[in-house]
Amino acid sequence: MGKAAVMKAFEDINAALAVLNAEAEGCGLEPFSAADPLAGLGDGCLDILAGARTAEAGFAAVKARAAVTYADTAQAIAGPDMPVQALEMAVAAEIGALLALGPRAAGAFLAASHTVANELPLTFSALQAGTISWPHALVMVEETAGLDPAGAAALEAQFLDPEVPRPPTAAPIGEIPAYRFRAKARTWRERHHPESLEKRHAKCAADRRMEYTPDRDGMARVSLYVPADQASAIWNRTTALARGLQGPDEPRTMTQLRPDIAASLLLGAGTALHASPETSTEQSSTGQSSAGQAGTGQSSLGQSGAAAGKPGETYAGAALGNVPAPRADVLVTVPALSLMGTTDEPAILDGYGPIPASMARKLVEGGATSFYRVLVDPRDGAPLEIGRTSYRLTKAMKKALQLRDGKCTFPGCNNPSLDNEADHLQAWQHGGNTGISNLAQLCPKHHRLKHATSWTPTPATRNEPPGWTSPTGRHYKAEHHDWEPPHWPQQLHEASGDPPDFIYLGLSPGEQALEWFLHAPPA
Repeated sequence: MGKAAVMKAFEDINAALAVLNAEAEGCGLEPFSAADPLAGLGDGCLDILAGARTAEAGFAAVKARAAVTYADTAQAIAGPDMPVQALEMAVAAEIGALLALGPRAAGAFLAASHTVANELPLTFSALQAGTISWPHALVMVEETAGLDPAGAAALEAQFLDPEVPRPPTAAPIGEIPAYRFRAKARTWRERHHPESLEKRHAKCAADRRMEYTPDRDGMARVSLYVPADQASAIWNRTTALARGLQGPDEPRTMTQLRPDIAASLLLGAGTALHASPETSTEQSSTGQSSAGQAGTGQSSLGQSGAAAGKPGETYAGAALGNVPAPRADVLVTVPALSLMGTTDEPAILDGYGPIPASMARKLVEGGATSFYRVLVDPRDGAPLEIGRTSYRLTKAMKKALQLRDGKCTFPGCNNPSLDNEADHLQAWQHGGNTGISNLAQLCPKHHRLKHATSWTPTPATRNEPPGWTSPTGRHYKAEHHDWEPPHWPQQLHEASGDPPDFIYLGLSPGEQALEWFLHAPPA
């Protein structure tokens, strides 16, 4: 055993890799399928990819454990007289040189390995089993940072314990991209963090800032660190304006239009919306731009204050004529008791995640026209289903679909709701209806993929988007929102300790009409 066993294990691994490489090149001793060798080879390569993913996760667990054990051994050998910082630097240098990592990357790898191997047992076990990847493990490290041991264990259990009473998603976290897992873990953390989101937001809001970073090739970056509602409104506003400018005579992409529009609105230089990228706005020595008055925000885009997003306004461009400015509706999902001020549970801002209850109340009570309020059931956290049977979707149906899916439903896609298209899972001309269970959000790219290839969506439900089946027959489960029962204050509990059966919330006339439409008895 010992070193000889390690060397023998790696010899076996290298031999296995040689076999896999030969099979992946189609040079194996036997074809994957005698009936159809070409299709069999393609399917076999997918099997190799799946197995390699599992093996990589297992190797990541081995690397983490080996790094931690080496660090512990080095500390024991060094003895108590060795300064801690010097020992850490020496260990990081040794591992960094061995793995070809820089000092910072080596230190980060060591710290993450220690957390995964010693403090997150469920994460380490899942990594050893190959059910999650190293990037998923790093997400768990990041999201448990700052939590006490009980809080970290609760977050781990929520996503990795098969006995958890409310699974967070239909698809296991190892089957969704790590960045999507990060969003889910962060949402759960915000709801259960010992320090309220209100307090943490107040601290961070004091650090809001704008940063300017020069870049290469005559370019630079300008970024804003602002409250989430403002950032979301800015992004969706520029997206809506960019969509309004698109057309057969507009050569710029959405990615190019967004910064052009943002720069135009900030500088009061609307010519950028219809000029070529090489065109610049002349500015006099007095600071006045030829596109409008300096400091007023007036330009060929429209009147001062145009960026406020008032319904019905237009932006006039000399080359394009009147360009509509569609309203950028953003879903804000608010627990009913939180909206009433009874609790401070976070709301969910579509495309971002949890926001403080006070921010949500401000958006709702202030009548913000670019935000669309969604109330959730105070008993189970589920939203209301909205649907009808005509081909065209009503605005309410589009919002219900946006609420259910949250993003493009294709596996691994993170395209936000405002850029997506509503698609009938079973085509209307083939008998499909326009109910919520026959609809899904798809980004333009994956909408084309669905109709041009054999990627096929599986049935959806009122609360769950579709999964997908690939052309090779592999199935990928749906990923959906993590509805969770809201927190009930002690004073609202009945004597039995259960939440009351119902609570009355006053509805606006529009909401009353919608309720009547949804629940009216058939004629």
